[in-house]
Amino acid sequence: MAIPDGGKVTACVFCDIVARRAPAWIVYEDATTLAFLDIFPFTRGHQLVIPKRHGARLTDLPFDDQMALIRSLDEVCRRSERLSADYNVALNAGARAGQIVFHVHFHVIPRYGEANPFRSTSRAPLAEAEARSLVAELSRT
Repeated sequence: MAIPDGGKVTACVFCDIVARRAPAWIVYEDATTLAFLDIFPFTRGHQLVIPKRHGARLTDLPFDDQMALIRSLDEVCRRSERLSADYNVALNAGARAGQIVFHVHFHVIPRYGEANPFRSTSRAPLAEAEARSLVAELSRT
């Protein structure tokens, strides 16, 4: 799937993940949503929750898709509590709000008492062994 981006057409990596054309460490999936590990996590277990239907912003989605996304966000937050009782939920809408991938997504970021994880320094990529461990812990029902 492609989206307009200032007059040019660009591919959407999240649509590619939904279509299984791009890899992801999936921790939750239902008929309309998907959750997977962020490959450059702020903290251990940082997850992204997305609708399978493309929309750049929450308000681009039909109401039923918005509600399905919120239900899945609730499920992912509950699973995140396996890692830490504390977490942030974030939605960046638009480039000036920090949105990088223009497919609506919520961040669920477990907190472990570290300093502000939203720092401007670069983030380390997710290691495969850590990803496998997290998928096992977060995807069980």
